[in-house]
Amino acid sequence: MKSLVESEMRAALAKRDKAYDGRFYYGVVTTGVFCRPSCAARPARPENIRFFADDKAALIAGFRPCKRCRPVETPADLARLVETARHIEANAEEKLTLAALAQRVELSPSRLQRTFSEAFGVSPKAYQDLIRRRRLKAALKSGDDVTGAIFAAGYGSTSRVYGRAARNLGMTPTSYRSGGMGETIAYSCRNTALGPMMMAATDSGVCFVQFGDSPEALLKQLRAEFPKADLQKSTAQNSPELDSWVKALDEYLAGDAPRPDLPVDLRGTAFQVKVWRFLMSVEEGTVMSYGELASGIKKTGAARAVASACAANRIGVLVPCHRVLRGNGDLGGFRWGMERKRALLDMERARKTKRS
Repeated sequence: MKSLVESEMRAALAKRDKAYDGRFYYGVVTTGVFCRPSCAARPARPENIRFFADDKAALIAGFRPCKRCRPVETPADLARLVETARHIEANAEEKLTLAALAQRVELSPSRLQRTFSEAFGVSPKAYQDLIRRRRLKAALKSGDDVTGAIFAAGYGSTSRVYGRAARNLGMTPTSYRSGGMGETIAYSCRNTALGPMMMAATDSGVCFVQFGDSPEALLKQLRAEFPKADLQKSTAQNSPELDSWVKALDEYLAGDAPRPDLPVDLRGTAFQVKVWRFLMSVEEGTVMSYGELASGIKKTGAARAVASACAANRIGVLVPCHRVLRGNGDLGGFRWGMERKRALLDMERARKTKRS
């Protein structure tokens, strides 16, 4: 079926056209719910809408199905399925049998297998394998030794990985660690209130948001960050989600919309990721010092290491390192220039004052 452009999806949504049911779904950021195009729910503000090619993509992005239009065919089991997925993610290194998983959520093994596969597109076992592979890739990219990364990801022996290398990583773990395998990364550029901005994303989420002087310079930075990746320029026709994300972030920077809650694909050391995740929990309009940030992640005395992690952040605004100041209150450094940092802080303070 031909991919839909955003303008066509918005037109179908405005008409609540039933002919588009099943062809795409839309989620509303402010409610966390996703619906069919024909849903009779009250229309949402355009900047709060996110489009998805199927219901599985909406579920994976964290949206829950609408109780009115029932976009998922098995709504009665959905809470149990989500609980099962979260349990698998939290315990991926353990041996999880279908019978034990089914008993936890009070379903028969056959029903769990069928409904989980319908909802997420993979079986519980395949989902666990996916989580393990992601952990293994992350550990290898972070520089962990191969054997340690294999066991930490939940594989009982090295042979289980090397014997199935093509299915797990596309090559041996050692080759993957050295950057031998590329990834497909879609990117899009837009002029914003802070100048040209480029956003790029993998299948897992946004991996790159940078500001620069020109689209060409930003593309050069993207290539430097991901030299082995297959970079593909996004269009609304083949990547409606990414283009909607770029538009949503642009509208936020212009002060016309709330900060978009987008999935992110964090790439860095375990320490860096810990810093970045903590930053994502800092409330808009709030600032802190590098020392306070270090204390927040229970690494008192690691202010310099925290500052280095902020400097290594490649996802601007969504990972808000601009909210970290020097201990004396000075702005400190910022990867994308002091004027942009000051503009972001001024905008957030104004929004916070307006809300109060």
